[in-house]
Amino acid sequence: MFTFSTSDRLSFEVYFHPHEGYLTTGGPEPAARTGVLCFGWGILASRGRGGKIRPPRRHALGGKNADQEDFESIWNAIRVALREIHTRNASQISFEQLYRLAYKIVVQKNGEKLYERVKEFEEQWFAEEVMPKIRSLISRNHTGLTVGGASSATTNERRITGEKFLKGLKSSWEDHILCMNMTGDVLMYMDRVYCTDNRRPSIFTTCMGLYRDHILRSKLVESDLDLSTFDILNSALLDMIQMEREGDVIDRNLIRSCMYMLEGLYETDEDDENEKLYLTVFEPKFLNSSRAFYQKECMMLLRETDAGTWLRQTQKRLMEEADRCRTTISPLTAHKIAEVIDVEMIGSHLNEFIQLEGSGVKSMIMNDRFDELALLYQNISRIDQKKAALRDALQGRVMEMGCDINNTISNTDFSEKAPAVGDDEKAPKGKVPPPNAAAQQTAAAIRWVDEVLQLKDKFESMWEKCFDSDLILQTALTKSFSDFINLFERSSEYISLFVDVNLKSGIKGRTEAEVDAVLDKATTLLRYVQDKDMFERYYKKHLARRLLHGKSESAEVEKQMISRMKQEVGNYFTTKLEGMFKDMTMSDELTSNYRTHIQGLGEVDRKQIDLGINVLTTNHWPMEVMGAAQARTEDGRVQQCIWPPEIKLLQESFTKFYMKKHNGRQLTWLPFSGSADIRCVFPKIPGKEGALGRERKHELTVPTLGMIVLLLFNDLEEGESLSFEEIRERSRIEVKDLQRILPSLSILPKAKVLNKDPPTKTIKPGDRFSFNAAFTSKSVKIKAPTATGTNKVEATEERKQTETKNDEMRGGVIEAAVVRIMKQRKQLEHQQLLTEVITQLSSRFRPDLNMVKKRIESLIEREYLERVEDVERPTYRYLA
Repeated sequence: MFTFSTSDRLSFEVYFHPHEGYLTTGGPEPAARTGVLCFGWGILASRGRGGKIRPPRRHALGGKNADQEDFESIWNAIRVALREIHTRNASQISFEQLYRLAYKIVVQKNGEKLYERVKEFEEQWFAEEVMPKIRSLISRNHTGLTVGGASSATTNERRITGEKFLKGLKSSWEDHILCMNMTGDVLMYMDRVYCTDNRRPSIFTTCMGLYRDHILRSKLVESDLDLSTFDILNSALLDMIQMEREGDVIDRNLIRSCMYMLEGLYETDEDDENEKLYLTVFEPKFLNSSRAFYQKECMMLLRETDAGTWLRQTQKRLMEEADRCRTTISPLTAHKIAEVIDVEMIGSHLNEFIQLEGSGVKSMIMNDRFDELALLYQNISRIDQKKAALRDALQGRVMEMGCDINNTISNTDFSEKAPAVGDDEKAPKGKVPPPNAAAQQTAAAIRWVDEVLQLKDKFESMWEKCFDSDLILQTALTKSFSDFINLFERSSEYISLFVDVNLKSGIKGRTEAEVDAVLDKATTLLRYVQDKDMFERYYKKHLARRLLHGKSESAEVEKQMISRMKQEVGNYFTTKLEGMFKDMTMSDELTSNYRTHIQGLGEVDRKQIDLGINVLTTNHWPMEVMGAAQARTEDGRVQQCIWPPEIKLLQESFTKFYMKKHNGRQLTWLPFSGSADIRCVFPKIPGKEGALGRERKHELTVPTLGMIVLLLFNDLEEGESLSFEEIRERSRIEVKDLQRILPSLSILPKAKVLNKDPPTKTIKPGDRFSFNAAFTSKSVKIKAPTATGTNKVEATEERKQTETKNDEMRGGVIEAAVVRIMKQRKQLEHQQLLTEVITQLSSRFRPDLNMVKKRIESLIEREYLERVEDVERPTYRYLA
């Protein structure tokens, strides 16, 4: 605050507001005598003079003699006033008189002289009064930091000397601003007339540039080093920031004041916003210093800490720098310093941190450190929108864990023989005998699917919680799961078995939501499978057994599963499956109608046999069910066994009934796919007590072939027997089928209704069989053990046969695709044809190029296609 007087002898108190850019004045009566002394192009105003300063009257200047007054004498008066202003002794200065003097000089066309004299005055003032004080504040610590970047002084000493220098520079800057605002008001007329007419910057702007050139850019002549005030200022500021980064407390307001100074000065007098001294002088030094600091810190973290510490420290530094730019230096630098951290702390050694043993991505995933994975995702997203490093690391880890699951199952030894038939009798009471090899393989298949699903759930949860449901990472994870699942050659079979187990008994007692979850998991796994035709083959076979043997827990859930597969794969995949369900529905109606028909005939004998019929459409059901492995007659039909007479009559009756409504169709009876319930009567044995001393009746459930074998013994006298060959001759059942059926009837104790001689545990030619009159059981209803309705993992030989059949089927599909494409395109190059065939079939399976080429050659041989001659590239033409 200082005072001055106007020509009206009014004394004013003036308060300078450096940030607001104006002076407020107040007289003895503030309410009546207040005014504003504006800087720059403003107007010096007071209520006592009508609100503005009028041009001086001629008589007040002394007439013509005054016009000739020497310029030097006027300048001397102005110079004395300027010195008083700079020394803060302006209380007795008449600012209105000074304004009139400056006005007179400009009117006399001496504006340029006045302009240059003011500049010279400021330059002299800087040299004599300001710079000596600033140089006195510079110590060896400052020069050492500036030249070598280091100092032997302690942190506290550096902070004290640094703050002392910055405060001195800040004080000189604020004094300069105050003086230049007052000087600008005195020389207001010169700015408005001379500077405008001659396109020169205002005296305020020019003097700001003088401070830049004669203070900040001034060389330190006392030093042998080529240093300027700028160099010392930058090193002091950077040292303060370095202290704060290392945990010390600094004067943020002091640093911010220095930044205001640099933001208010420009490289030239043009005031270009892109050439602020802050941007051209300080910021590059700050960024370079920060880059070196974070390079060093990152290397230290890599050597001495783990990946989690690195992630947390990086996040901490980002927040610190953002706060520093907001409160201490300038928001203009926020994005630039963030880029420095991104490059030096994140990008430079990203792969090394990701692969750190014991703490990298592998360890984070293994130990479910989701918070660290989330930080890793955030950091990588800052430097790479594609997240390549994280994507590759996740893919590698998924493949590694997936292949471990595959290898565990593949390397499991299932060669242990199943317990010998009848060994379960020797098992300790109350203990379940160990599962056989087939059961172990099935359990392993379910375990493989469960582990894959657990792995998928783990990464899906991680994707949602840590990776912000990123689509790029989702695609990468999906590809990785698909890759390792398709590397496992039994994936299609195992997934189908998983569905089979759940739809037979796994969903029993579960809620609707839990059932939906199981179906969703199965559908998801199907999405990963590339050879969907193999899955279709296994699923059809497993579904057929569930339907024909009544193993399915819920027909509604079965249909839901088919509906989901239709949405996922397409109609072609589920057409035959839907046809199988349609056959079962129509068979139920047909059976009901036939029973009604039989009851209407009044034939008592036929009422004794209750017939349940499943009429299967050949194209809908798998070939295994339709007798693909059975012996065939010359016309290609399945070779029939010798049916018992009562069954033969029943077949003829049903055939006659069926043909009335479906004339022209051909029925083939399949004895290897059904089952029968037989009422067995066991006579009492003379001389025996207990169960053997009375007649016993049991209802025995056996395969249809087992029924045919058992009915052969109805015609035998007591004590008679049949040899293996005689059974084969009388029934014409295949040897392999007999060897599968007879053990359950003559060896296994649960349904041992036949005696075998010799009593070995294997079936071979020469063995003889007789009725076991001494059979007893606590159960009235007995189900003979059989593998007919059980789905299990295929043996190696069965697997090869399945693959061979599937390849044959693929050949037909490939040919159909080629013909379809060529029929539409008429003529096509070889490479284009291959590309289109692979594209069309990729949703069903991965076509083998050699197979595609062979099928094309086959079509050429059969004259569906022909080669086009005299063309540069191999080309085919469709033959209608």
